[in-house]
Amino acid sequence: MTTFKINKGTIELAQGDITEQETEAIVNAANNHLWMGAGVAGAIKRKGGQQIEKEAIAQGPVEVGEAVATIAGALKAKYVLHAAVMGQDLHTDAEKIKTATRNTLKLAENKKIASVSFPAIGTGVGGFEIHYCAKLMLTEAIEFLQSSKNFQLIRFVLFDKEAFDAFNEELHLQFSTKRH
Repeated sequence: MTTFKINKGTIELAQGDITEQETEAIVNAANNHLWMGAGVAGAIKRKGGQQIEKEAIAQGPVEVGEAVATIAGALKAKYVLHAAVMGQDLHTDAEKIKTATRNTLKLAENKKIASVSFPAIGTGVGGFEIHYCAKLMLTEAIEFLQSSKNFQLIRFVLFDKEAFDAFNEELHLQFSTKRH
């Protein structure tokens, strides 16, 4: 696990299963209609229950880049935050990843959620390159924590070693070139 303090909060990197996280919220990389198919969404639905998808779909469709909150069902987290990082074509890009990350963090803060776990959004079904995703998501998280008053923890939970290494490399790079 890698940890960096920023303002009153912490960015953490962990390799593992996002559905096992005990943060207040976990993030689902969603499509804008909020139906939950394969990948992270499928794992969340399998472990947390069908009611998560049902509650998400009832709030959609949303604009790509927006985020909605639902219950977390049988998961350890209290909420699932659905970050609409792609449309029905299931493709994403840098701007969609940045906007979805930022809006998910804003939603969490507005709901007074102090800790959240993110996957590498857009890199599964969306096909986005992992190193570039790491740069985009970590930049948004660092900027958010610099001005946040209450947020305590942003954890990035990476499923495999390749993704963990990409985020770890990027986080160290950002901290070696910027003052936080």
